[in-house]
Amino acid sequence: MEQYKQEFIEFMVDSQVLKFGEFTLKSGRKSPFFMNAGAYVTGTQLKRLGEYYAKAIHDNYGDDFNVLFGPAYKGIPLSVTTAIAYSELYGKEIRYCSNRKEVKDHGDVGILLGSKLKDGDRVVIVEDVTTSGKSIEETFPILMTQAKVEVKGLMVSLNRCEKGQGGTVSALEEIRERYGIETRSIVTMKEVVEHLYNRPYRGQIHIDDGMKAAIDAYYAVYGA
Repeated sequence: MEQYKQEFIEFMVDSQVLKFGEFTLKSGRKSPFFMNAGAYVTGTQLKRLGEYYAKAIHDNYGDDFNVLFGPAYKGIPLSVTTAIAYSELYGKEIRYCSNRKEVKDHGDVGILLGSKLKDGDRVVIVEDVTTSGKSIEETFPILMTQAKVEVKGLMVSLNRCEKGQGGTVSALEEIRERYGIETRSIVTMKEVVEHLYNRPYRGQIHIDDGMKAAIDAYYAVYGA
């Protein structure tokens, strides 16, 4: 596994973004792990997060894009901090864009926040995690109706590797099949387990035999 992936897994644990226990997801599934990008709250955390996203985007999509789109709400700071990091790391100015939950009818009017979209823009979407693909279902039509843009791909921090709404393939694979866009993640849950299973990190075993059994049982039902 690449060094930056190992570092990112440990970064998620340090930031208390990735937790292990018993959690009820929005989908109703009972999961032994939970990832919440809303727990990145400090300047240092956000700076590092943007750098990880920028590196992963650069490795997977190169420089052939000019807009980062972050679906509201958690995608807004993701798109901002990644645009900053991309400029610092690769010397390229990338515009950020997000959607509003409600159309603004005064001042900076419209559904978009940040940069307006233009015909010919090449967009990479950034999200924290995709379990069902619902946010893309809501925001992809917005992108398509604002301008004639090309969506180069979607980057999430963690691929949960579980069935999407269709119940057969992963949510990221469903998005790829439905919208014809590439989908990538900084790390997968399989890589998380590989790195943390029975391996002490900061004096603690985060995935012991019991937690590994719970994760295996979860994937026996929901794994893609």
